[in-house]
Amino acid sequence: MAQKDQISTMTDATALELALRAAGGDRVQAVRPSKDGSASVVVDAEGLDDPARAALEQSLIAAAKSTGVETLRVAMSASRRRRRIIAVGSGKGGVGKSTLSANLAIALQRLGRPTGLVDADIYGPSQARLFATEDQRPEAKGNKLIPVMSRFGVPMVSMAHLVKPGQPIAWRGPMAGNALGQLIDAEWGAAELIVVDLPPGTGDVQLTMLQKYKPAGAVIVSTPQDLALIDATRAIGLFEQGDVPLIGMVENMAGYLCPHCGEASDPFGHGGAEAAGKTMNLPFLGRIPLALAIREGSDAGEPPAAGEGPLAEAYLAIARKVGAWLDSHA
Repeated sequence: MAQKDQISTMTDATALELALRAAGGDRVQAVRPSKDGSASVVVDAEGLDDPARAALEQSLIAAAKSTGVETLRVAMSASRRRRRIIAVGSGKGGVGKSTLSANLAIALQRLGRPTGLVDADIYGPSQARLFATEDQRPEAKGNKLIPVMSRFGVPMVSMAHLVKPGQPIAWRGPMAGNALGQLIDAEWGAAELIVVDLPPGTGDVQLTMLQKYKPAGAVIVSTPQDLALIDATRAIGLFEQGDVPLIGMVENMAGYLCPHCGEASDPFGHGGAEAAGKTMNLPFLGRIPLALAIREGSDAGEPPAAGEGPLAEAYLAIARKVGAWLDSHA
C-alpha cells in the first residue's frame, strides 16, 4: 500500500472511531475497520433494555454512514447483571409482611435503587391487590416471564397475575417450588434488587429460596407481642441455618393513634421486636404504626411509601437502612 493510501486509511479509521464514540459515548469499547470498507464495533449494553439497544444500534449505524461506512456490524456485550435478593419473612401470618414488602420495594425504588418485587406467597398472593395490578398479565419472552410494570416504577410478578381471581392453588411442595423459580427467574431488565415477599412460616417455598437462590440478606417482620416474636424467632433460625445474613427486624403495627381523639395506645404492645432484636444481636430497622391510612391505601392500591408524609418517611427510613446494609456488604 502506498504511503498516501496508508494515511487516508488511518484518517478514515480515526474519523469513524470519533463518530462512533460521539454517538455511543463510553459504551463503545472497540472499533475495527475492515479492508472491504465495512467495520465492526463492540458496545457495552449493560443495563439497556431491548428498545434502548435498538436505538443505540441505529445511532451507531447512522454515525458510521456519516463517515462513508455503509456496513457496520454492531456487537452488543454485557456482563451478567448481579441482582441481589432481599427476602422478607416472618414466622406467622397476619403481621403485615406483605404490606411491608410492597412499601419497602417502592421506597428502595424512590431512593434510586432499581427494584423488582416477587410475591412468593404461592397459595395466598396479595401483592397484585396492593399494587392495583390484578387485571394485568405478564408476557413471556422465550421461557421467561416479563414482570408486570406497576405505576410506581417497580416491576412485579405474582401468582395472582397468572390465575383467575379467587381461584384456589392446591399444589404440593415441588410444584410450589417450581412456581417460585418461574417468578424469580423472570426477565427483570434494569432491576438491581429483588424484594421477595415470602409466605409465612418455614416450609417448602422458604427452603427452595434458601437453597437455590441464596438471598443477599433477610428482613424479619414482627408485631410487638410475645406470640409473634416467638414465631419470628423460628424464621430467624431458618435463615441462620441457610447462612443467609440477617439485615434486621421491623416492628410492625407498633402503636395506634386514634383518628378521633388523638390518643395513642399500644394494642399489640410496644418495643417487643426491638428488645428481641437486641437479645439476638439483630439490628433494628424501625417501626411502622398501626394506622388506618395504611389499610386504606393498601386496599386502594396506593401504598403509603409512594406518597409523602410521616408514613412514607417511616418506610423510606427503613429502606435507607436496608440500602446502607447492602452497600456495606457489597
